[in-house]
Amino acid sequence: MSGANFVGEYLHTLDAKGRIALPAKFRETLGPKFIVARGLDKCLFVYPPEEWDQVMEKLKTIPISSKDARHFTRYFLSGATEAEPDKQGRVVIPQNLRDYAGLNKDVFILGVGSRIEIWDKDAWEETKLGLEAEFSVLAESVAGI
Repeated sequence: MSGANFVGEYLHTLDAKGRIALPAKFRETLGPKFIVARGLDKCLFVYPPEEWDQVMEKLKTIPISSKDARHFTRYFLSGATEAEPDKQGRVVIPQNLRDYAGLNKDVFILGVGSRIEIWDKDAWEETKLGLEAEFSVLAESVAGI
């Protein structure tokens, strides 16, 4: 299914084995296997296969002669992993990705259009407070709303 449209904000708990249950409607769109990667702003990005393919195509256009491009690509892709939910819809988040995003127990799962983001609860609440103050200015400058 191309053109994923993930929306919403969901509070979930990471269990002792590093598993998280993604919202059922997200799992339907993600399919049986998907990619979890380091995201920007210290969160994780979750991509359905078709969206991940588009990300990979964009990365192929980055010039290897650029040191910044090499560093970004290396760090981004080395942290990416294929995930597959168990029968209860839980996905194991590898320790290196939990550490990167500071995930402990409570996490927010956000639908942000073509991808899902997984945030530590406290980090998202702090980020969201800052965004609330800037929302109108951001809407004007980015989206022309």
